[in-house]
Amino acid sequence: MIASVIVLLFLGSGTFWLLYGSDLVRVERVSVTGTDVLTPDQVREAADVPLGEQLVSVDTGAIEGRTAEALPRIDTVEVVRSWPDEIALRVTERTAVLLVHQGGKFVEVDDEGVRFATVEKAPKGVPALEMDLSRSGSAAASLRRFGEDRLVREAVRVAGAVPESLAPETRTVKVRSYDDISLELTDGRTVDWGSSERGARKARALTALMKAEPDARHFDVSVPSAPASSGS
Repeated sequence: MIASVIVLLFLGSGTFWLLYGSDLVRVERVSVTGTDVLTPDQVREAADVPLGEQLVSVDTGAIEGRTAEALPRIDTVEVVRSWPDEIALRVTERTAVLLVHQGGKFVEVDDEGVRFATVEKAPKGVPALEMDLSRSGSAAASLRRFGEDRLVREAVRVAGAVPESLAPETRTVKVRSYDDISLELTDGRTVDWGSSERGARKARALTALMKAEPDARHFDVSVPSAPASSGS
């Protein structure tokens, strides 16, 4: 019995020394995966992983926090200890679903409505977000009730509900109020979408309406059970 205890104490002290005292398990490398627009070096610099520190002592939460704070383009970053001497940073970048034109540049907006980066050149295939918010009448009431950030998120929901076949042709998502969101397509056709509610039904109604009225220039699916078209 005593011999077993001695063995366990010996093994325990050996493990403790290996984790906290040995040079064999210190951070020597930082690997980065998942980047697209960002570079691995940008992520490493933001993460500021303490090289030479015992791997077991590294504060992974602090690394995640400062990386996300320094690089808003990052949606999530997972910090993983890779024994015996590496910290792995697994990054997921935000993807732009809408663009806000601002001062000759473009602000990227992700699928949660977060404005995360300003770029010189518009990413291909990403529609513009146009906030045409009136300060009077019912539109002003909508702005006061929901706030601009909420209306941006509603626009994001509409952009995500657009039929997949039509998404590449969507040039602009215009918001006038919560219930008045519309689309402008690359060929000049327009769509009254209404609110972001019942998006899947509106998408199906729009697809069917466009097939039935291929020469129409304007479509209204704000009430999906009674879609309408006009112009030719």
